Amino acid sequence: MKINVTDAASKWFREGMGMAGHGVRFFGKVYGKTPVHEGFSLGMTPDDHPRHPIVAEKKDDVTYYITEGDQWFFVGYDLTIDYDAKTDGPVYIYDDNGELDK
Repeated sequence: MKINVTDAASKWFREGMGMAGHGVRFFGKVYGKTPVHEGFSLGMTPDDHPRHPIVAEKKDDVTYYITEGDQWFFVGYDLTIDYDAKTDGPVYIYDDNGELDK
């Protein structure tokens, strides 16, 4: 599992959210829907000191994390974070990484 952040998403987090020099943690939460989980959605929160990160990606002075407690939500997928100009916010793409086929 890994995190990929597009240039457009990186710019939005830095400039739109003021996250330069900080961290963003992604997690699974109850309620909602994603292309890979019914009844669960993806959440994010500022977090400069995550506990037990299992994956991290630093881009343009922002660090993006997934912690051990949320591994269940991302197993089998790589997370790509892109930017949607229509909604002026992030869009999440779940790419099958083959982990579930092992």
